[in-house]
Amino acid sequence: MPPVQRSPHRLLAATLLLALLPLSACGTTGPGGPGGPSGPTGTAAGPGSPGGSGAPEGPGGAGAAGGEVRSTAPGEAHRHAVPGPKGTVSPQGTGSAQGTTAPRGTASPAATAPRRGVPGPPAAPAEIPGLGPRTRAQIPPASLQAVVVRGHGRDVGTGTATLYERRPGAGWTAASAPWPAHNAVSGWTDHHVRGDLRSPVGVFRLTDAGGLLPDPGTRLPYDEDRHFVAVGSGSLGEPLEGSFDHVVAINYNRVPGTTPLDKTRPLGEDRGGGIWIHVDHEGPTQGCVSLLRTHIRELLRWLDPAHQPVVVMGDVASLAR
Repeated sequence: MPPVQRSPHRLLAATLLLALLPLSACGTTGPGGPGGPSGPTGTAAGPGSPGGSGAPEGPGGAGAAGGEVRSTAPGEAHRHAVPGPKGTVSPQGTGSAQGTTAPRGTASPAATAPRRGVPGPPAAPAEIPGLGPRTRAQIPPASLQAVVVRGHGRDVGTGTATLYERRPGAGWTAASAPWPAHNAVSGWTDHHVRGDLRSPVGVFRLTDAGGLLPDPGTRLPYDEDRHFVAVGSGSLGEPLEGSFDHVVAINYNRVPGTTPLDKTRPLGEDRGGGIWIHVDHEGPTQGCVSLLRTHIRELLRWLDPAHQPVVVMGDVASLAR
């Protein structure tokens, strides 16, 4: 038989078919095992990858645990198992082990800790030591100066005198050290009468001054007069001369705004009067309060009528009421 003539077209098709067969038999497999056809990027699509995303099966079977995604592309980071730098947030939005963010609505420790340097409530204004509520209530609210005379006992003629100033917001503060003082020879009384040789207990205004000697620089009205003369001797036999060189009138049973020599007695003559702060004669008085000469001059320069000064006087127990 004559040889069969093959169409050149058929030979060409057969040759092309044989050339293509090895390529389909050697399909690329992914790292998880035999896979399907190669994806567009050359990554095998494993059976567990949703939607043919190219993710291979994990060691446990269908899909890596927690939806882990690995890429065969060079240099691509592992997105779950590799923690970020300290204090950074992972791609899933979860804080790393050392940088975990607080739950929403939870105050951070810095917000709940007490703030340093924040002042507390203001302290109450200071009071004059040793004065009880009854005595404090007698001090006028407008008075900013007080001479506090503390007798050593109800029936004792010695004590101390201390100057105090009241400052807005701070209260009373001492303006002098305690000065030695004398009061009446028989002590103190709540109801002074003429001739009882006791000093009256209470709070009294100080508005007027005077003396035999010139004004040492006081802001109070000062009456320099030759009638400020003390004669005789005190209870200890000490001379009284010079006791009235400087005086401050205590507004007990007198008319404020007049000379200390004025003898008007609003409470009556039997309630006594002429109660002053004067120069000490080294012994108890008949009813006044006396200070050393240097202290009475200092007192006169300190007193300011604009501050409405008062004297708070009595034995320690009486002042504590």
